[in-house]
Amino acid sequence: MKCPNCQTNVEEGKRFCPNCGAVLAVAQNESIIVHRRGGRIDLPDPAVSYTGQGQSGLKYQLIGTTLQAVTIELTPGHTVVSESGGLAWMSANVKMETRASGGIGKAIGRLFTGESFFLVEYEVSSGQGIVAFASEFPGKIVPIDLAEGQSVIAQKDAFMCAEKSVDVTLHFRKKLAAGFFGGEGFIMQKFTGPGLAFMEFDGEIVEYTLEAGQTLMVDTGYVAMYEPTVDFDIEMVRGIKNIFFGGEGLFLARLRGPGRVWLQTMPIYNLARKIAAHIHQSGSGDLSTAGGDIAKGVIKGLIGG
Repeated sequence: MKCPNCQTNVEEGKRFCPNCGAVLAVAQNESIIVHRRGGRIDLPDPAVSYTGQGQSGLKYQLIGTTLQAVTIELTPGHTVVSESGGLAWMSANVKMETRASGGIGKAIGRLFTGESFFLVEYEVSSGQGIVAFASEFPGKIVPIDLAEGQSVIAQKDAFMCAEKSVDVTLHFRKKLAAGFFGGEGFIMQKFTGPGLAFMEFDGEIVEYTLEAGQTLMVDTGYVAMYEPTVDFDIEMVRGIKNIFFGGEGLFLARLRGPGRVWLQTMPIYNLARKIAAHIHQSGSGDLSTAGGDIAKGVIKGLIGG
């Protein structure tokens, strides 16, 4: 066989050209990259998991698999908002403006949901621009294209970015048990259309459409988002052995249709508990060192102090 870079004859089965060092063969299902030593290396583009367009004409791409990012094409007339500090990158023609959108009341309300006091608006006055937002933890970005008056209810801190037309408000669970034992407390976020909204959830996402009266029992904390038509309540686990030895705690979330629900496979506080357990089981057992202080700070931040 010949080297595709320098045309030197090379024995079959060799991975590299002995003359120029170019890659000749790779394992099955891998891409072949041929380059000169010291030359430019063009890496393959990241996987695009989803490409979509909202009803308003806003175009976007979801990039990556585990640590995803969303890139949004901006044209005049489209405005995207995100919490402060949410930007990953943007083109030079994108204008950004930071403000307490919705007034002081809504800005304070955002603090209760784990979001920032200020929101940042992104838009272009002419031509086409691009703005991108990246995940803060391993999981999935879920785009929701809301019609006029359509709403979804999501866990607090789920908001990534949205069109300016989307109304983001607090949602209080009215039922006492659901607030105390529902995994996310009394306060959640409600998103009302029209417009595109992007949520970030933990781990993989499983979506179910429940018929009227159909019920799904879920370990608390795995509920990422649901439609307002779904009845969310808490039930105590039945059976003494289940309570003491089942390992699922005292309560399960009960979701009753009609409506759609989105479940997440890795609640972030479960990950925090695992990390905390490994830290305490470490050989030194000393968390007073500088490294230990850093680790404690990380865990404290993950589980909210």
